[in-house]
Amino acid sequence: MSSNDEGLEKGALLLLTLGADEAAEVLKQLGPREVQKLGAAMASMPAQPRERVEGILDELISYAEKGSPIEADHEHIKEMLTKALGDERATHLISRVLQGSDTAGIESLKWMDAATAADLIKNEHPQIIATILVHLEFDQAGDILKHFTDRLRNDVLLRIATLDGVQPIALKELNDALTRMLSGATVKKTAMGGVRHAAEILNFVGSAAETAILDNVREYDPDLAQKILDEMFVFENLLDLDDRGIQTLLREVQSDSLVVALKGAPPELREKIFKNMSQRAAEMLREDLDSRGPVRLSEVEAEQKEILKTARRLAEEGQIALSSGGGDDAFV
Repeated sequence: MSSNDEGLEKGALLLLTLGADEAAEVLKQLGPREVQKLGAAMASMPAQPRERVEGILDELISYAEKGSPIEADHEHIKEMLTKALGDERATHLISRVLQGSDTAGIESLKWMDAATAADLIKNEHPQIIATILVHLEFDQAGDILKHFTDRLRNDVLLRIATLDGVQPIALKELNDALTRMLSGATVKKTAMGGVRHAAEILNFVGSAAETAILDNVREYDPDLAQKILDEMFVFENLLDLDDRGIQTLLREVQSDSLVVALKGAPPELREKIFKNMSQRAAEMLREDLDSRGPVRLSEVEAEQKEILKTARRLAEEGQIALSSGGGDDAFV
């Protein structure tokens, strides 16, 4: 066993001896790839004898003296990851960590720089490349895309956007492409890929490549291109606008439309809207929200999309700047 592997095993065992709150505080200090490695090590940790724990850290002697071996408890792992990362990030990570070695073939890619990883996989079939990229972090996948030719980049992104999960046979092809043997693939397809996944990756490729890729997708399927664009900047992202941008946007939005749109908005976005209005206008808007009865979700989403269209128009005119969440000089 290498020193790195031994250190990873010791770190995973240490976390398993801690309570969920204490382990969460440790995990918060680590990056996503380190958390994933530790999570995978914890999930596969066999029962450990008391002596093993005592040898790692003397402070754990009192815990180890209970006499029972320490075993990996998936519920315990889920709890600590959720406390450390929040529900959405933890759910995505847990599904990957606890499925075992289904994606072991790409583990080495996560520790490579983008240029090296791109060079390694660029000659594979675009479908296999797409399958590989949906198993990487969004920013790493976006960086890898930058190193492909325009044709390959467009083809791969299109395949990611139309990918409806990853079947076990695709996972086998992925691991074969990276000269790793697949072990323990589940019969259920992994919930990865799709419009949101493609949008998240595009957020990190930069504005020039983003435009070229979306133009290519639009030629193939205009509706799909619009869906990707909608996911790249959603209504909640208006929180990232500065106060001046919010004020500029509000001057272009009808009050009735704003009321309906805010029915489905998070409280922090509502408060940001209120503070960028006059006191009287904010009070009237609060009253309208309180007095407005239940609104269909479809109506809320429709009004939010109309406001986003206005925001994009203002951005194109240079009046406001809408960050798409990543990439260099990325605007929507």
